[in-house]
Amino acid sequence: MTDKKLTDFSINDVSELFLKNIDAVILVDATIDQYRAVIRRGFFEGFLKETGSYHDLILDLWFHFNDSNEKVSEDYQIFADNTGVFTKKYSRRLKLVLENEEKPHLVQMTVYPLVATEKYLFVLDEFDDNESMQESLTTKKINTIQSSYLFSMYIDLVQDTTSSINVTEISEDVVNYNLKYSDWRMMIVNMIWPEDQEQFLRRTDPEYLKKNFTPGRTSSYDCMMRNLEGKFIWVKLIFSRAQTNNDEDYRFVFMVQDIHENSMEILSTLKKYEEMAITDPLTGVFNHGEIETQLHNALSIRQNNDEPISVMLLDLDMFKKVNDNFGHSAGDTTLKHFAKIMKEFAIKENAAVGRWGGEEFVIVCYNKNADGVKEIAEKLRKEVEEYVFPEIEHITCSVGVTELKAEDGFEDVFNRIDKAMYASKHNGRNMVTLM
Repeated sequence: MTDKKLTDFSINDVSELFLKNIDAVILVDATIDQYRAVIRRGFFEGFLKETGSYHDLILDLWFHFNDSNEKVSEDYQIFADNTGVFTKKYSRRLKLVLENEEKPHLVQMTVYPLVATEKYLFVLDEFDDNESMQESLTTKKINTIQSSYLFSMYIDLVQDTTSSINVTEISEDVVNYNLKYSDWRMMIVNMIWPEDQEQFLRRTDPEYLKKNFTPGRTSSYDCMMRNLEGKFIWVKLIFSRAQTNNDEDYRFVFMVQDIHENSMEILSTLKKYEEMAITDPLTGVFNHGEIETQLHNALSIRQNNDEPISVMLLDLDMFKKVNDNFGHSAGDTTLKHFAKIMKEFAIKENAAVGRWGGEEFVIVCYNKNADGVKEIAEKLRKEVEEYVFPEIEHITCSVGVTELKAEDGFEDVFNRIDKAMYASKHNGRNMVTLM
């Protein structure tokens, strides 16, 4: 046949050449969710079953990570049925990987709709290694630029359509979807962090977009969204209205940018500053301002329900002698160890501990009534008494205890624990007094 002149080739010869050289031909009937592979050669012998579910075929071809056979999370597989609908010829390149291989196979796929009843002809050909390398080099620069953009699409609000959808982690190419914007919006909201879903629906509402975006305007906001692996990450959602001369032409570009790493660094930095703002730098427990806030919050909780909450005020006995006899460095070390004892106590007892000032500390104990908090205060007092502190060895503390009442104000509570603590001092120190 290769010796024939071009003018001698018949349509049957062309068909024969086509069938001999093509790598895979698949017939699809979407109405019954079935496909049949008429031809399977080379790579496709291992990749394609002879028959199977069309839905599963779409998942194998589209819904896997680029350069991998790992499927995207089930949350995103709901879009598969919208992907496999074709009203006209469609062509794109795919990167497919066999289960036991690491290297992707670059494939050209063309889809031909056969009739109006969702029957299709898929024709697939694998590129050779040289073509695959050239393709990789061509797209490498683009991938570098677009790597932070996970998703993009074009929206026409008037027609309620989406087009030019690109999911970067799946493919560099635009993916075919037959999906209305209104449908997409209600499907994708389930990928948004629950606390952010209301804002997402409000900001993506067609009427909101029409009202708040003049031609050319771009706006964005940050939220958490489930990625293709099924994990929630921080993303930036970007809407940009197309610049047109028609004020009634509501077309938008929508993009999702991965900002997770940067956001986590910012949140980590904010957390450090937050901790610095509420932490006593010497002892590492809450500072005066924060433990006062904790006490105000406890009063609010007590006023709104019957949950028992109690408070302790602790003061190291004869602490001035520590500074006078051993120096302020030893005094600071003593305070650090005293705070360490209370922090360990607070973890066990559902309590908040803070430095009130000098050698005075406050502990807010949740779910503890007067008798309960006095009992654990005695244990804490004894633990301090028996503790061997660096340099000074032993020191004791005096403790005042009170239970919050529904009618209490801040001054009422603090006056009671202050009087109780000084009663412990007056009656011999190293005591717990309940008021």
